[in-house]
Amino acid sequence: MNKLKTGFILFLLFFGVNQGFSQVYKFKTTGLSVSTKDKSEKFGDWTEVKSVNMVVNLDTNKNRIVIYSEVIQLFEIVDYLPTEENPSDLVYPFVCKDNGGENCTLSFITRKKQDNRMQLYVKYADRVLAYNIIKLE
Repeated sequence: MNKLKTGFILFLLFFGVNQGFSQVYKFKTTGLSVSTKDKSEKFGDWTEVKSVNMVVNLDTNKNRIVIYSEVIQLFEIVDYLPTEENPSDLVYPFVCKDNGGENCTLSFITRKKQDNRMQLYVKYADRVLAYNIIKLE
């Protein structure tokens, strides 16, 4: 298990330090939860986590992120935002435009205090999708 944690941390460090170099990263989703804004413009409770099994590609060569769901979700990376880090999270955010032209922010998050659990957040103005993900080799 320590080898896995060490490898994962090295991956994240490599990804953060080498953002300028083109790379392709592959992930698999294991769960999905959604939150939407209510009439008072506040995000509501998260839905129960639904088991999902999809591939996610982060391709900095082509400046895009693809979620291979039943309907393929294609996100064009418009801007690479600075990495954010605090005691509990490590966040790699991207400003994107989806295949319908809608603006959104995608963030790959490592939950440091939760055994380095990884998540992908897809945040729109009115909704947020939170995918639990694992890195594929």
